[in-house]
Amino acid sequence: MAATLTPDPDQGEGSAAVPDRLLASDLAGEIEFLAARARSVGIGHANALLAPLELKVRSYSVLALACSGTDPSQRELSGFLRLDPSQIVSLVDALEARGLVERAADPRDRRSKVIRATAAGRDLFARAAAAVRDAEDTSLAALSGTERDQLRELLRKIAFG
Repeated sequence: MAATLTPDPDQGEGSAAVPDRLLASDLAGEIEFLAARARSVGIGHANALLAPLELKVRSYSVLALACSGTDPSQRELSGFLRLDPSQIVSLVDALEARGLVERAADPRDRRSKVIRATAAGRDLFARAAAAVRDAEDTSLAALSGTERDQLRELLRKIAFG
């Protein structure tokens, strides 16, 4: 008996499909696995669309927060993005070298620096945000608008309590 194959959206058109026997495995029903796989699919789509802008999801996330008007410190970026502080330093350094962000004194704590977008950073962010929305539309194509809203709310509960 031949196995039925289900297209693998993470691999793009014409790529290997996921065998139904693997979809029927216990692993394919585990929430942590499903969350990790969904994350991988989404990041793959987003990174592909961000590549022409010389960004990846992590650098985009730092730029997005720098453009948010919230004046995040590097420590706050580290906690919010769940990245090691050394990773934040590298990401901010790379964005700063491109003239997209700048470090400024934190009025809340003189020992700290906040990260703010430059005009060039805000311009690039506008294009990058559109790319991320397109990636989200691709990754979540199987979901209705209501289902997307439900997913977003459930993920916020998991992520932030």
